[in-house]
Amino acid sequence: MKFLIQRVTEAAVDIAGETIGKIGKGYLVLIGVGEGDTREVADRFIRKMLALRIFADENGKTNLSIKDVGGALLLVSQFTLYADCHKGNRPTFNGAGNPTLANELYEYIIAECKKEIAVVETGHFGADMQVSLVNDGPFTIMLD
Repeated sequence: MKFLIQRVTEAAVDIAGETIGKIGKGYLVLIGVGEGDTREVADRFIRKMLALRIFADENGKTNLSIKDVGGALLLVSQFTLYADCHKGNRPTFNGAGNPTLANELYEYIIAECKKEIAVVETGHFGADMQVSLVNDGPFTIMLD
């Protein structure tokens, strides 16, 4: 499993010109599911993501979590996080989980995050999406 977490001041996902998910301050999280991933793996990633202290406190130190600042989540499925570019110029995605497993875990992650965070927006699994964001910092962290 891979989570690419970007601290944002705003982010949105569009499909065919229609905005389907939009947030203000929070995280845009690109989620890659690999072969062999489970709900237990997802639970560890969710706990870590929600506990990350990467928002500034009153002294300007990155010391607050997304929960501490009332931030939102925009969760987007992204199998291309499993791109392997070691041979040639065309990436392979052999490490990505099969679509059925990936969609099941993506939906599970969404449901679990909604238990902890008031505003959770999403992309649409398997769709051709246009993602826009204002990366705050920039601050980007890869959990894998």
